[in-house]
Amino acid sequence: MKFTEESIVLKSGKEIKKFQLMNDQGMVVELINLGATLTQVLVPDQEGKLENVVLSWQDKSVYEENPGCFGSIIGRVAGRIGEAKVTLGDKVYEFAKNSNGKNTIHGGEVAYHTQLWEGKGTSDAEEATVSFTYWSRDGEAGFPGNLDIKVDYVLKNDNSLTIDYTATTDKETIINLTNHTYFNLSGDAKRPILEQEVVIHSDTYCELDSELIPTGKLIALNEDSIFDFRKAKAIGRDINEKHEQLVNGAGYDHPWVLNDDEVAVEFYDKVSKRYMEVTTTAPGVVMYTMNHADAPLLLENGESQKPRYGVCFETQCLPIGRNELFKEGVILKPEDTYRQKTVFKFGIR
Repeated sequence: MKFTEESIVLKSGKEIKKFQLMNDQGMVVELINLGATLTQVLVPDQEGKLENVVLSWQDKSVYEENPGCFGSIIGRVAGRIGEAKVTLGDKVYEFAKNSNGKNTIHGGEVAYHTQLWEGKGTSDAEEATVSFTYWSRDGEAGFPGNLDIKVDYVLKNDNSLTIDYTATTDKETIINLTNHTYFNLSGDAKRPILEQEVVIHSDTYCELDSELIPTGKLIALNEDSIFDFRKAKAIGRDINEKHEQLVNGAGYDHPWVLNDDEVAVEFYDKVSKRYMEVTTTAPGVVMYTMNHADAPLLLENGESQKPRYGVCFETQCLPIGRNELFKEGVILKPEDTYRQKTVFKFGIR
């Protein structure tokens, strides 16, 4: 296992760190401490060709604002908060209304994906790790409590990449961390993700309203549902159906409640034969099919970003809905420790 670190100066003059991990199979993982962001995952196709299977910006300076939150840690609360407020105890906390002018999305004004994290790398014979830490102060973006966060990215020789999250607080707060990497198993984003296949080990998904806020209704899946991914299905098979839930999101942007299966998500590309398996301790996953890509920015491959060229599997608790639905699942108290672990394992099939 190998680990390297270097400094990069952005156009703004800000200095960031880039970390590179390599296992004994040749798999490479690259990260930057701006947003604790995953910028490269190089894995082989059926012919052994190493290519990047995550979307990243060609110009690292774009990560200072990072439209689309490419590869970053999202927090303090991932996803949307209905009506941009929560009640804890006898106090109402209000947040930035940065989604539909009424709701909060992905942490609000001071979001983790644009912050500089402290990073430290290590490696031994078994694994290579980058540990990122961030101190989120009491009142930052409106959230209560000083929050100490640690996120470990761990690469192992079985071509697995683990993201291990822990956090503690000194005041009752809410927390729902995830990683917002866009995957594309074609390699170097050669093709859209529409023909790539997904299995989601879930029997229910969460209904959303017209502003993509959970209504509280969990809908049971059957074989006629366009949200049924219990068997392998191409992402694009039903994505353009005139179903209210798809029209509201311009595609899939929904939470699924995960079963207790060992595996949460399977992702496969028939052309490259690359396969990704996701396991997680989180109770849900949001699959977002890159329905919007409006900014004319260049990807690492030199092409402009386009919709449907990546898919996110955001392992997390259910987002906070209307009337603070699902809030209880994301409350963290001072006597407790927040923990979540997700593993992305790559191979050929």
